[in-house]
Amino acid sequence: VQLVESGGGAVQAGGSLRLSCTASGRTFTNYEMGWFRQPPGKERDLVTRISRWGTTSYYADSVKGRFTISRDNVKNTVYLQMNSLKPEDTAVYYCAAERIGGTWSLVDVDYWGQGTQVTVSS
Repeated sequence: VQLVESGGGAVQAGGSLRLSCTASGRTFTNYEMGWFRQPPGKERDLVTRISRWGTTSYYADSVKGRFTISRDNVKNTVYLQMNSLKPEDTAVYYCAAERIGGTWSLVDVDYWGQGTQVTVSS
């Protein structure tokens, strides 16, 4: 699976951004999809993930109520809508695909996107 991300950029605190990640190469619905982020000098952590049919999702506490993950299985695309952005959301955001039933640890992710920078200024 190849994952291509778009939609990153710079925004002021309180603003919004929408990230997109389009997959190609394998059957999209064979994979759960998610987003990780890696702030400068810190580890890469899971932000959110969504099940193959989009029926269930998980969010890290730090983004609950502000971020929304969704997927379009016709377009083979997963989205991350980010609202009420804070400076601490500044990071490189990575799209990820993992086979059904995986643990979503870094070593279990099957495919990664190239990453897209999100910068939130105060």
